[in-house]
Amino acid sequence: MEGFCRLRWTSPIVPILLLLLLGDQARSDPELDPYKILGVSRSASQTDIKKVYKRLVREWHPDKNKDPGAEDMFIKITKSYEILSNEERRSNYDRYGHMDASQPMGQQPQGFRHFHDSFYFDESFFHFPRSGRDFSDSKYLLSHAQYNSEVLADSYKRPYLIKVTSEWCFACVHIEPVWKETVNELEALGIGIGIVDLGYERRLASQLGAHRAPSVLGLLNGRVTFFHQAVVRENLRQFIHDLLPPRQVEKITDENSEAFLGGWRVENKPSVLLFDQVPAVSLMYKLTAFAFRDYVRFGYVDQGLTQTSRLLRQFNVNTYAPTMLLFKENTEKPSDIIQARGMKRQIMDEFVSNNKFLQVPRLLNQKLFDELCPIKQFHRRRKFCVLLITREEPAFVPGNEAFLEFAAANSKEVLRFAYVHQRQQQALCQVLLNNQASQAPQVVMLERRSQTGRVMYRSVIGGWNGSEEDKLRLQDQLELLQRDPAYLSYDTTLPQLNNELAPMFLIQWMYTASDYFLQIYDDLLYSNWREMMPILSLIFSALFILFGTVIIQAFSDSGEDKPQKPMAKEPPKTEGSSEAPPRHHTSSFSSRPPKKDFVEVTELTDITYSSNLVKLRPGHINVVLVLSNASKNALLKKYAKEVFSFSGTPTLHFSFMNADKHPSWLPSLLSRSPDGARGLGPEDEEDEDEGSDATPRRPRDYTGHVLALNGHKKYFCLFRPVFTGEADEGVAYTGGSSRRESRSRSRSLSRSREEGGRAGRATSLEVQHKLDRLGLWMERLVEGTLPRWHVPAWPSLEDLPAT
Repeated sequence: MEGFCRLRWTSPIVPILLLLLLGDQARSDPELDPYKILGVSRSASQTDIKKVYKRLVREWHPDKNKDPGAEDMFIKITKSYEILSNEERRSNYDRYGHMDASQPMGQQPQGFRHFHDSFYFDESFFHFPRSGRDFSDSKYLLSHAQYNSEVLADSYKRPYLIKVTSEWCFACVHIEPVWKETVNELEALGIGIGIVDLGYERRLASQLGAHRAPSVLGLLNGRVTFFHQAVVRENLRQFIHDLLPPRQVEKITDENSEAFLGGWRVENKPSVLLFDQVPAVSLMYKLTAFAFRDYVRFGYVDQGLTQTSRLLRQFNVNTYAPTMLLFKENTEKPSDIIQARGMKRQIMDEFVSNNKFLQVPRLLNQKLFDELCPIKQFHRRRKFCVLLITREEPAFVPGNEAFLEFAAANSKEVLRFAYVHQRQQQALCQVLLNNQASQAPQVVMLERRSQTGRVMYRSVIGGWNGSEEDKLRLQDQLELLQRDPAYLSYDTTLPQLNNELAPMFLIQWMYTASDYFLQIYDDLLYSNWREMMPILSLIFSALFILFGTVIIQAFSDSGEDKPQKPMAKEPPKTEGSSEAPPRHHTSSFSSRPPKKDFVEVTELTDITYSSNLVKLRPGHINVVLVLSNASKNALLKKYAKEVFSFSGTPTLHFSFMNADKHPSWLPSLLSRSPDGARGLGPEDEEDEDEGSDATPRRPRDYTGHVLALNGHKKYFCLFRPVFTGEADEGVAYTGGSSRRESRSRSRSLSRSREEGGRAGRATSLEVQHKLDRLGLWMERLVEGTLPRWHVPAWPSLEDLPAT
């Protein structure tokens, strides 16, 4: 060290040259090339690399190879495979020449990294951790593809404990002893272990939501949960306990034991009871319960409680060792029993796996059918399924019990007994019974042949009622079947079974929702904002859409009550001008969909006249129908039908005027228009072209006229009814060159009605059709293309004579 301290650099170029030489020497060293170590080419596929790796590992394993350099060579082979087996690491090496399998992208090149190794001091001189990962951790390394293809699916069977680490992570070195000790314990219980390198597997770390090292997280049912406590053995064990569902194992006492064991009828599962003296349920038993939760129900009996003494005496349980009892249909006697002082997870799994079906289970879904009656693969592994087609009524219970007794007495590996309810599995039963509705239970023997549902089957002659004769007949036919499988002479294709557990989806959804709420609470408690950002984004997006819609609707409704902006000034007109506006004119209001399923129509009386016309707000128009007492009902129904599509426009109001009460109002309004609007009224039918000897004028019928009144600008548009019962009738509004022709047709119709004895009164058919063209007129009103007739002032109802 002293010699090194006295070393002096005489030129700045010397250290640079020395570094380059050392880097080239390290880079060109053949021992540092993973391709040369494994003996493969740079274009070798992953399959070839894996085959070579397995061969070299067996050859250079220190336990088999006594060469002094076998251990070092074994480590080099393992590290080389770590680089070449991962596409990202392999690309990194091919691009930069990095040898170290644990070096993340973006770090210094290999030659500079081992500059200090060329001297006599090593990395411990700076108290840095030795580069390279511990060999014992390499088997737990997870890649993005492996996680999504294997680990995620396996997390539905067992929990995973995953550590996120990186190179030059001093905190990772600090927790390493505790991690190794905990891993050795939890792995023996069947818990999956994984390690994610934050430098290499950034994509996987982002998917997990882990953005710092070290991080410890749990994976169960595809859901990631972060560990937030101090990294000690007890906390990690409790973390796994908390990951597992709390309702997986039920505490059993003398009071609820009968209900628990009798639950096989409803849940269609065997029941397992674990007797132990520990008050808390062991982690190993919880893990077994989680792995077989779809097949078996699990209960725990604390032998130290006085409330369990009857159970101990009833089943004669040894209190000095843990005991597992498995019950099927017979709740008085266990179907299987296991007792061991040092209970192992493998023993538990094997015990439950051999008894995960009832003796005669009920086929509830296709998954259970596939496992209970597997497809034939080899002649020696044949499985014949004996299926009882029955019903759930009490009258069928004795026959079902007799079938269960027969199955218990003839239990063989080659025979699988099951039953179905005919109402719940109608499609299956119709195929097996040849579409014949059978009220009596039937027994069918079948063997599955393919994944498409093809089976060979045969029905037992005589049906099934549980008598001794039926049992003997069924036993004879089963013996014939075992001797000659060709006894199944019928071939058919079975449909998929109905999933009778589908109604439980709502409960499963509630459990899932509760899990997500717990996750949100956990993230809020520990302020993991980055991990919970997707959930928060979803919640705030939904709230924004909800409240945004409400606020916009509220402002939209309030805006409708505000007066419209004044339109551009029109060219000056002389008072009473009747020129129609140009076709491109845009109305100050637009048609909107109706908000209600009816039209509000107000009668113009002495009280409502001023507010609905004289004091009408700017931009608003009142559409007034003129009617009489006799035509009121018919015209109002037709009027509401024609204007309903325009009732959503906030600037349009709808009213009616009773001509019998105010007969002079419309003539007075027409007479106030100095531009000839008076000629639009029916009183001019007696025109001067008829001569001086014309018949004296009589009061005209104004019913059916509709006026659009703009109270602010003092103008109106007029709709004059024309009888449209014939196809060749004129338009329903007046104006232009066709006005005189329309009046002529009206006079002809009037004369014909007078000759018929109904003078001065419209027929019912005419009243019905008076407003047929009102919808077209309303469209022109909305477009702003109707002629406008200006008046100096609106007539007052009080000044007009009433009848």
